[in-house]
Amino acid sequence: MGLADRLRGLRSWPTPADADWRAARFCVVDVETTGLDLAADEIVSIGVATVDAARVTPRTFYQLVMPETQVTDQSVRVHEIVPGELAGAPALEEVLPRFKAFASGSVLVAHAAWVERAFLNRSLRSFGERLPEPIVDTAALARELDLAPDSDREPSLEGLARVLEMPVHPPHHALGDALTTAGLLLLMCSRLEQRGRRLRVSDLQRVSVRRSRRPVRG
Repeated sequence: MGLADRLRGLRSWPTPADADWRAARFCVVDVETTGLDLAADEIVSIGVATVDAARVTPRTFYQLVMPETQVTDQSVRVHEIVPGELAGAPALEEVLPRFKAFASGSVLVAHAAWVERAFLNRSLRSFGERLPEPIVDTAALARELDLAPDSDREPSLEGLARVLEMPVHPPHHALGDALTTAGLLLLMCSRLEQRGRRLRVSDLQRVSVRRSRRPVRG
């Protein structure tokens, strides 16, 4: 049985009804990991920022996660989470139900969403679940607006924010990156809306699928 067949047998979270983007509630997700090997690396932190009625809200979620694999020096240089900080952190199977309770019923958003999709879906399979699809991808929206090269390389979150003169929250920190992504989401939705027609969540999702640079199944 292939991966696609296995995923079809998993329960997706409830998907909110399509709506005008200004009326929607978004949960912007970022994960930091021990690396980008989808078969071997693990999540070490999850951050979620929320956007409601076209505003970033104070409601956030952040949790360190104890991985089963060793945190390498290379990954520490990126996210600066040292093994000592993880010593008392809960395991991912304890964190995922809390993450789901926080994000369920919202439209999920991520920057270069294949990373969050792949790592979270792999972990959710043990619960017989998967993330709702499609996830709104701010990297894909940036390509649609000609704000990023139309190439296989994902645009840097921090680089995009600086070019657009937007606030950059602490980079390579799960909550900091989620907050930066939330700001980018608002700016890019506003620019897409200026094209002259009503912008709905389904429009953002279609662009995210069409302009994605990684497979959408994970």
